[in-house]
Amino acid sequence: MMKLNKLFIFAAMVATCALAAQAEDGDIKEQDFNPITTGVTSLGITPDARGASMGDLGVATDPDVNSQFWNASKYAFAESSAGVALSYTPWLRKIVNDIFLANLSGYWKLGGGDNQAVSASMRYFSLGEIQGREEGGASIGSINPFEMSVDVGYSRKLSEKFSMGVVLRYIYSDLGYSEYSSTEGTKGASAFAADISGYFTTYPVIGRNECQWSWGWNLSNVGSKVSYDHGDNPAFLPTNLRIGTAFTFPLADYHNLTLSLDANKLLVPAKPRLSEYPDLEAYEEALQAWKDKSSISGIFDSFDKNTFKRITYSLGAEYAYNQQFFLRGGYFHESKFAGNRQYFGLGAGFALNVLRIDASYMIATAQNSPLDQTLRFTLSFDMDGIKNLFGRK
Repeated sequence: MMKLNKLFIFAAMVATCALAAQAEDGDIKEQDFNPITTGVTSLGITPDARGASMGDLGVATDPDVNSQFWNASKYAFAESSAGVALSYTPWLRKIVNDIFLANLSGYWKLGGGDNQAVSASMRYFSLGEIQGREEGGASIGSINPFEMSVDVGYSRKLSEKFSMGVVLRYIYSDLGYSEYSSTEGTKGASAFAADISGYFTTYPVIGRNECQWSWGWNLSNVGSKVSYDHGDNPAFLPTNLRIGTAFTFPLADYHNLTLSLDANKLLVPAKPRLSEYPDLEAYEEALQAWKDKSSISGIFDSFDKNTFKRITYSLGAEYAYNQQFFLRGGYFHESKFAGNRQYFGLGAGFALNVLRIDASYMIATAQNSPLDQTLRFTLSFDMDGIKNLFGRK
């Protein structure tokens, strides 16, 4: 009998969570290490090179075409009337060479008041080609498991300094042999989710210099659960809260430096562990209650005694010369009790009137980390620049 290989689901988790680094830390006790597990974990992968190069942050940085992932409310403050960007990330390239994330984002400012915008993005995460076999070892062909999402957003200024935005998202995940797995009742999983975000920016004068200070927040992927077996084992979406700030000050004419800080927390309850309960019956009851918990209840239950251990932090800097040449760097930190992902990001960008090219490179602090040497590339097009190029007003 042909069976759905559960390794595919596990592979997706590994490809997006990268929890291998904790094994090198002998001080972590098994009962203390309890990372959060979710479905469709690829939704949490940073798609663009700019955000990745600053340690995976961007909730309060200046608006750009890729703000849909970080904070859609920033689009209302975008200087250009429209833009589109394509990003590509070869994922876990130290292990395999055919896993990748592709992301397409865009926005368009509405009306003549320069205070509202619509936006959209589409992301596709491919786990490459996997050869499947029956229990006896016979080949049953190959599959290409993937996860994808499509979303649309709207943002609007509520004052000269503050804006809010909402995003609606459709998610689809197919990690198994849908054509071979009818006997097990498995199928691709669909879900719907929404984001709500806010962005505040002001321009204080310090000394003789006009600076920029911004705050932002984004509550993302609030929605239904996903299940590959008709609801028997539903998984939470990676519902997430990100809060951050950014401060920009001029170094000299045409030279600006931005310092940014993001704090990030998954709003998903931890899965019960057998070691936490006196007997198997009590554990199974707790596990069933966890499975039956709604997404909204899960958000509130995610705040427990280990809340601060599960917050990740990103600290980044961006140097800009005349808004044409950019150098970036940053650091991402996750507690050793929640996954132990820790890495540096480096990157650069070059902008012309029509397009901007950004690239980033990740350096993991843990040896043998599958995230080490991760590259990202982003190509952005400015629609105002294209209009000016062809002499249109």
